[in-house]
Amino acid sequence: MNENGGQPVRVNEGWKCLKHNSDYNLAKRIRTGDRAAFRQLVEEYQDRMYGVALGIVRNNEDAMDITQEAFLKVHQKIERFEGGSRLYTWMYRIVVNLCIDHTRRTRKRKPVMYDEQVIHKNEDAVQGGDIAPYQLPNPDQALGRKELIRAVEKAMNKLSSNHRQVIVLREIEGLSYKEISEILNVSVGTVMSRLHHARQKMQSSLRRIQ
Repeated sequence: MNENGGQPVRVNEGWKCLKHNSDYNLAKRIRTGDRAAFRQLVEEYQDRMYGVALGIVRNNEDAMDITQEAFLKVHQKIERFEGGSRLYTWMYRIVVNLCIDHTRRTRKRKPVMYDEQVIHKNEDAVQGGDIAPYQLPNPDQALGRKELIRAVEKAMNKLSSNHRQVIVLREIEGLSYKEISEILNVSVGTVMSRLHHARQKMQSSLRRIQ
């Protein structure tokens, strides 16, 4: 009960509602041809979209191409966004689908180093198409960081595309099971199962590497 005797105010839910309305209004502005609104959308989400793409396809240039294609599709399909979910959930579904299509076409391509920008979600990443370097305090820490990244890289490379998707969306992006299920168009139970097996495989790989 609140001080007025009514039901307690759910602040988080209220914030989500406001954010949801803000997303819908932004999408509405884009539909009217507001270029500034679309630039705002790109600036707000490009780092996270790129991070998701890189985590799944494992190649910097491919991830950048997919991110650009994803925003093009967002612009083309913005009329389809009806506000039933958060805007970023709808957008992530687009970028993940593009990653899935890309993975199917290039299964034999050798993956490259997993960029540590995705692990640390550096706020300065992806400016003008370049990835800003992550600054480390001293050489010893830099060496330890590189070793950790190489270990995670090897473990991630051993995962299937389905398992990489849930690891990236849950562990790196911090999305809820429900949001991931909407993005991947699978049940929450399937998300939980894939995540469980992905974590087990990651842990097993990391133990062997160590």
